Amino acid sequence: MQEHSYILQAQVRDLLGKKAQSLRSNAQIPAVVYGPGVDNQNLTLDARSFEKVYRAAGESSLVQLVIGAVDATTVLIHDVAREPLTGRVIHVDLYRVNMAEKLTTHIPLHFTNESRAVKELGGILIKNMSEIEVRCLPKNLVPEIDVSLEPLTELESSIKIKDVVLPVGIEASSHHAPDDIIVIVTPPVSEDELRKMDEQGAVSAPAEIAKSEEKGKKTEE
Repeated sequence: MQEHSYILQAQVRDLLGKKAQSLRSNAQIPAVVYGPGVDNQNLTLDARSFEKVYRAAGESSLVQLVIGAVDATTVLIHDVAREPLTGRVIHVDLYRVNMAEKLTTHIPLHFTNESRAVKELGGILIKNMSEIEVRCLPKNLVPEIDVSLEPLTELESSIKIKDVVLPVGIEASSHHAPDDIIVIVTPPVSEDELRKMDEQGAVSAPAEIAKSEEKGKKTEE
């Protein structure tokens, strides 16, 4: 269950479309809040305040959204769009939740402890998932779900969706099958295998260059 209360201040936004770009130069972020049974509402967030709340709450913690002087409404930070080169936030989607209805969202996985297969047998740990899609009431949301690596004692051993003990009130969504692998330990790569991989890379590189040159000649012709 939620242990912290995150508060995000917002203002109603009048500038839409391309005009909203001027907000970003003033350290403001255009945003929209939406949800079942209510109209979408365009908002403006303070960039610095939002980043602080987002770092702490992520996308799986409830946030109290205060719009102007209106009473707070409970939301999830649903999607954050960033500028590819700078990483600056350029738009935020906020989802207004109904505390009485189950929702579907993603919760990050937190891997704990050590795997004997990795530490003592030299296995390679492969993480197939970094988060899990879940169904639950908003009040049962947690910031992250712990997954212990201790059961991974042998090479080729794995932890599947069905092996994870989820917090009370949370269930894996139908997006996942019980046998979906979250993490697995693969055998170590031998020196011979590494050498063969290097040799294959050395052989394939000239071939790719030759193909590229041939393609270039055809284009010129």
